[in-house]
Amino acid sequence: MARRRRGRPVHGWLVLDKPEGLTSSDAVARVKWFYQAAKAGHAGTLDPLASGVLPIALGEATKTVSFAIDGVKGYRFTVTWGVETETDDAEGAALKTSGARPDRADIERVLPRFTGDIEQVPPRYSAIKVDGARAYDLARDGAEFELAPRTVTVAALSILEVPDKDHCMLEAVCGKGTYVRSLARDLGRELGCFAHVSALRRTRVGPFHDSAAISLDKLQQLGHSAAGFEGLDAVLVPVETALDDIPALAISGDDAARLARGQAVLLRGRDAPILSGPVYATSRGVLVALGEVIRGELRPRRVFNL
Repeated sequence: MARRRRGRPVHGWLVLDKPEGLTSSDAVARVKWFYQAAKAGHAGTLDPLASGVLPIALGEATKTVSFAIDGVKGYRFTVTWGVETETDDAEGAALKTSGARPDRADIERVLPRFTGDIEQVPPRYSAIKVDGARAYDLARDGAEFELAPRTVTVAALSILEVPDKDHCMLEAVCGKGTYVRSLARDLGRELGCFAHVSALRRTRVGPFHDSAAISLDKLQQLGHSAAGFEGLDAVLVPVETALDDIPALAISGDDAARLARGQAVLLRGRDAPILSGPVYATSRGVLVALGEVIRGELRPRRVFNL
């Protein structure tokens, strides 16, 4: 006899404004508890010292996490000049120091070298795996290891403010796998003064923006209000929000039933859409399946139970 999953069958995305000092896993656990959800996960780890957008998938939305993770990321961050740390942020011990300080013109001059497709070495304290072990575990154990550079994409990098000679606030728009801590470290090296990230806020993950983000305090207020779960559910965004970058395809009820059984559907008729590649299918406005169109046939890859 199959075991019943405990928790509410709630489905959708919560755009959480994660506070500083909380791990992404702990944030997911709190949201899952607020919603009493049967299943939850997050799209893209955010460091404990960072704040901002942490999209949390509930229920069937967990099937779309990979699409959110692949989306464009936005960050606002403060670089502190003069000190490079072992973690590339304010938490780590100082490794190198310098009395040199760049002015705004110096910083603007080197920013183009850190935009476009660039080679970047991840921080030693990161989740990158080295021979099956996490880099941060090896670093904490004092192990000797090297991380290979990776090609990442930085679409935009600009100065927001230079409040004093020791700090610079920057904004970045970048692709999957980019480490802002590495950007700060490498900027410091390029400018000959060393640097680390002292404040970091994520402003965007794919279609999820901080303008729509909700704090844990607000969630707690909603949960304790008269509206209860109804109030909490009202702030969720639809499962298909994470699929913004792929085409949507409206299908009939009969075809929806076929996809739900894992069967392919032929896109017939004069008005059949000319599509190929990944799509998501809806029937009467309800998400049915993620699939791929190959030679006029829609083949389901993930089926949703909404």
